Amino acid sequence: MSIALIGASGNAGSRILKELSDRGHHVTAIARHPEKIAQLPGVTPVKGDANDEAALAALLRGHDTVISAVHFTASDASVLIGAVKAAGAKRYLVVGGAGSLEAAPGVALVDTPDFPQAYKAEALAGADFLDLLRKEPALDWTFLSPSAMFVPGERTGKFRLGTDQLLTNEHGSSISFEDYAIAFVDEIEKPTHSRQRFTVGY
Repeated sequence: MSIALIGASGNAGSRILKELSDRGHHVTAIARHPEKIAQLPGVTPVKGDANDEAALAALLRGHDTVISAVHFTASDASVLIGAVKAAGAKRYLVVGGAGSLEAAPGVALVDTPDFPQAYKAEALAGADFLDLLRKEPALDWTFLSPSAMFVPGERTGKFRLGTDQLLTNEHGSSISFEDYAIAFVDEIEKPTHSRQRFTVGY
């Protein structure tokens, strides 16, 4: 499978890249600063700008699957979606946000009183991205939302999957970047959430 990963040097992107490499996939790893991309088997680092639609489309062309792991406030959802469509990629998977998940029936996490102000713009931009994807008539997309706490940790392989509701346990709502990457790459290898958002947490 031919995979392109936009945002390969970030927190989530670097873990997804390692998971893909460890499973034997060949990845075109795209970042603004390719020197920050980890040197891994099967990985080709490439310099690219997520905000340049035509140039990005040229980098993505020839890949079956495209992954977006860039911050929502540092990119434009319509540009990313446009580049994926122009490149003719069959699948598009997005590292989503938790803010648009339901914390209670009909209440998004971002709209709860205790949601941190510092993360609000990113959360709202992520919700807008998901809305745009849902309006796409034909694109085969998947949007994987993490839990509320999305942090460095261990690769345990022990987690739960959900749909549109925030996953919680007695310790709150969390998932490590490493376990998130497992769920993400599982979805690439065995698609079960075509044109859907789903979530992962402990």
